[in-house]
Amino acid sequence: MDAALADCRACPRLVAWREQVAREKRAAYRDETYWGRPVTGLGPADARLLVVGLAPAAHGGNRTGRMFTGDRSGDVLFAAMYAVGLTNQPTATHRGDGLRLLDTRVTAPVHCAPPDNKPTPDERDRCRHWLVTELGLLAPTVRAIVVLGGWGWQALLPALTSAGWQVPRPRPKFGHGVRYEIAPDGPGRSSLHLFGCYHVSQQNTFTGRLTPAMLEDVFAQAKSAAER
Repeated sequence: MDAALADCRACPRLVAWREQVAREKRAAYRDETYWGRPVTGLGPADARLLVVGLAPAAHGGNRTGRMFTGDRSGDVLFAAMYAVGLTNQPTATHRGDGLRLLDTRVTAPVHCAPPDNKPTPDERDRCRHWLVTELGLLAPTVRAIVVLGGWGWQALLPALTSAGWQVPRPRPKFGHGVRYEIAPDGPGRSSLHLFGCYHVSQQNTFTGRLTPAMLEDVFAQAKSAAER
């Protein structure tokens, strides 16, 4: 799946943008070769915990070729994950830096960097089949999901339905620290503990809306739920 995903060119606007960014680069990275392709999920294929973001950053994942790697959001995310035992190190700077996710996988509903960090609804829906496939492949082991931000939350719920879980009606509402139980709706699925968390964007972390302690608390709860 990852190999096929990395070759995807389904969304013309996203293809044009990710490749433009890879050509023009940011001055600080002018000597680097940008990835400039869809960014696959990161972590083991038998993870018990799944983290769902939004989309790769233009000069983060789109540059390094790895989710949340090489940008400020990733700095905050991986430091918190390390603090609760979900990674082997607190930093993620580039592919090959030794980072390992422990029983955890990180993915996104949209796998290409979008202009202004805002995919369109059509781009979100066109990319959904990758998330549905990923959920299906993780089904034997996944027990908990942490969703970073309301946008990712709204993108995940229909994917869960398509992948064989029973999302209740009315749909669960996003909020930081919320927790829901999602029942299986097909063979080979187990109940999921679904957690909401503010996104690790600079808008949230720089203003104090999301603190390291808040992030670590959600991940500690999710880790415990996944292990049970």
